[in-house]
Amino acid sequence: MKSGYKILWSEQALTDLQNILDYLTENWTQRELKNFSQRLDKRINLIRHYPNLFPSSSTKKSIRRSVLTKHTTIYYQVQTQTLKIVTLFDTRQNPKKLKFK
Repeated sequence: MKSGYKILWSEQALTDLQNILDYLTENWTQRELKNFSQRLDKRINLIRHYPNLFPSSSTKKSIRRSVLTKHTTIYYQVQTQTLKIVTLFDTRQNPKKLKFK
């Protein structure tokens, strides 16, 4: 098996991640924050090694989506030798707010 794709985070995905971490820090326990971080790390590692495991987005076929939690979905794009994390979308938002750049 390959060692996996290199992961690149878009500015939007980094902003989304920071917002999620800020929210968890303010409203939940350190345990919940740690659980989310571990779950995210495991999922990114799974995507790194098996990028086609998750389905394509219904709005843009070049973007794949992976449901991380009931409130967070990871959208990513497989490129030549990298995977680009496009956004971490809060599923409680209006789906019309989901924009891919």
